Amino acid sequence: MAKNVVIVESVAKTKTIKKFLGKDYQVLSSVGHIKDLPKRNLGIDVDDSFQPQYITIRGKGKVLKDLKKAAETASEVFIATDPDREGEAIAWHIYEEIKSKNNHIQRILFNEITEKAVVDAIQHPLEISTNKVEAQKARRVLDRLVGYKISPILWQTIYRGLSAGRVQSVALRLIVEREREILAFVPKEYWSITAELQGEKSEPFLSSLIKINNKKIDIKNQQQAENIVSDLKTKKFAVKNISKKTVTRRPAPPFTTSTLQQEAARRLGFTSKRIMSIAQQLYEGVELGAEGSVGLITYMRTDSTRIAGEAVASVRDYIANAYGVQYLPQKPRFFKIKKGAQDAHEAIRPTSLKREPRKIKKFLSAEQYKLYELIWNRFVACQMSDAKLEQTTIDINAGDLVDQQVSGDYLFRTTGSIVVFRGFLLAYQDYQEEGGSQEGGNGASKLPHNLRKGELLKLLSLIPKQHFTKPPARFSESSLVKELDALGIGRPSTYALIISTLLMRKYIEKNARQLLPTELGFTVNDILVQNFPGIFNTEFTAQMEDELDRIELGDKDFLTVMQDFYQPLQQALEKTKSKKDKIRDSLIKDTEETCPECGKALIERWGRNGKFIGCSGYPECRFTRPLEGEQGHTDKICDKCEKPMVVKSGRYGRFLACSGYPSCTNVKPFTIGIACPRDNCDGEIVERRSKRGKVFYGCSKYPDCDFATWYLPVSLKCDNCGASYQEKRYSKQMGNYLYCPNCKSKHEQNSKDN
Repeated sequence: MAKNVVIVESVAKTKTIKKFLGKDYQVLSSVGHIKDLPKRNLGIDVDDSFQPQYITIRGKGKVLKDLKKAAETASEVFIATDPDREGEAIAWHIYEEIKSKNNHIQRILFNEITEKAVVDAIQHPLEISTNKVEAQKARRVLDRLVGYKISPILWQTIYRGLSAGRVQSVALRLIVEREREILAFVPKEYWSITAELQGEKSEPFLSSLIKINNKKIDIKNQQQAENIVSDLKTKKFAVKNISKKTVTRRPAPPFTTSTLQQEAARRLGFTSKRIMSIAQQLYEGVELGAEGSVGLITYMRTDSTRIAGEAVASVRDYIANAYGVQYLPQKPRFFKIKKGAQDAHEAIRPTSLKREPRKIKKFLSAEQYKLYELIWNRFVACQMSDAKLEQTTIDINAGDLVDQQVSGDYLFRTTGSIVVFRGFLLAYQDYQEEGGSQEGGNGASKLPHNLRKGELLKLLSLIPKQHFTKPPARFSESSLVKELDALGIGRPSTYALIISTLLMRKYIEKNARQLLPTELGFTVNDILVQNFPGIFNTEFTAQMEDELDRIELGDKDFLTVMQDFYQPLQQALEKTKSKKDKIRDSLIKDTEETCPECGKALIERWGRNGKFIGCSGYPECRFTRPLEGEQGHTDKICDKCEKPMVVKSGRYGRFLACSGYPSCTNVKPFTIGIACPRDNCDGEIVERRSKRGKVFYGCSKYPDCDFATWYLPVSLKCDNCGASYQEKRYSKQMGNYLYCPNCKSKHEQNSKDN
């Protein structure tokens, strides 16, 4: 008896699905796409309705041969590629290749790799969605037109090998424009004043000045602050009012692709690329001992917060048993689906609540466990009761004492909250709560108790503090994903590839989770934005996503979208090509040096290996000198030939090299001028680079001393414990700050420490 054949994308799925279907089914893998556009040419016939000229991907010949052979003898063929546009396109290409071998080919879809989902899909086969195929084809053609038509402009003006991407370049623009905002930002000085007070029966507490003469404070300089402090020292302080109210916090929805990337990046420190790779493993199946290979989560490429009815019922039973009925709302929660969402699949959730993270931890890698636990906790919490907090506000007057009452010009306020019912917080602490106290809104003292309205307070001290306004924060992977998603640019499933491509092309670099544009990134962005303003902007890119959605829905056809896009692209291309020499010349920078060979001026320009110094007399004079490798002179002297040492860049980061090269090849690690903090070690801290290219700092005496840190050490004593050094760190809440590894204290970074 002929077997039925099921074709999936990934080899990892085959074993899991084979276990569910038994011996009557043969499960094969296409190993991803089997066809694609050619790499060496455009591969799109612009004159023939923009039809793509797909070819079999190199190395996939044997895969196709095996699929055809299996289809030829099969009773039925079920194509079970991923349930998205990309999967639909793969299904279509497979169908086109094997349809001559079998007349019984059907499409099946499942959102999770569980026995019930797979068997149900087999029993309810579908047809391939031509609208989805057309939408994916449109995206592929759009991306190819941009990449293959515009990238050569970058080759001819900067150097060969660069790329322009339809969505990638808009993401770069966001990063560049944010950096320019930061560079142009002028900090403004302002001051705060905090009073340390004590009631008759209360502990000392802090209260912040918020109003003067019933107007919000605006203390611009030290003199104003000192005048106010001087006046306050003559005033009496009394409790004006104490108010309490109960506030509720609702749980967040279950994860979508975008929110999973944001949250896992913030909490776990994973890159977007790593998050999606681990999620793919959890979806496709993990070996759980005797249970075999099991898919642990539902499909991880989704923009919907919808949950299947049976999953809601299951999690409500789990909550009642695990936490108690008081943590279960009377009715299930339903979450609003974002406008523009395709809503093709439900939210990301565990496939079974019987597989608690702690029970299967031994079968998972550390990364798999962390991500699975995050998905699990978020899903369970989304169906739990609201958290309830008691919020207290204490208003304090400072002024003159008249008839035993203080009627003042100054208003101070102390706020704080305590959790009175944790609700969903038992399962999933929201990010704002992590690392912060629930009591004591001023962050330095607990909320005072045993105060009464009208009570006179003792003034213990007044604390004026200087502050400066901060520029907007640089994008992290998490915040960039959030911004792209909010603007409707690209699809969440592509964000990881976008960011990794920008890093690989060296358009951006990562420093302490912050994304910074490189000089190359600035240059590429400026050429694209100045010459293709109608294409590389957020509004147009979001509009194109909407057009792709309309193709999938059948409201618009492929050819119309292509024609509307291509005409303005072609016009912009012709205009830009005519001025490419001017663009290239505008990137040349004069130097104050002359050529040592011919005496003409040396210039800084771009070449195929990046920036370099060359003679302006080229091609008559071909003198060149590397620029990127040599980054500056130092006051250090070579201990072999006594010539100055210079800073250079290599595969493993910066290093010191003798300026007498090639006569002298002496090199040393790049030191940051700080002695190793380890006791009895006379080494220095040097900059190094890990195998993955990430900068870290370690002792020059390695391996005898194993001191290492990911954060830049600075030679500043900790005010709290007296440790000899601190580390420069960054967080969204504090911005740049100093952290003491010895006592774990955090300090604001003053401008003098920058």
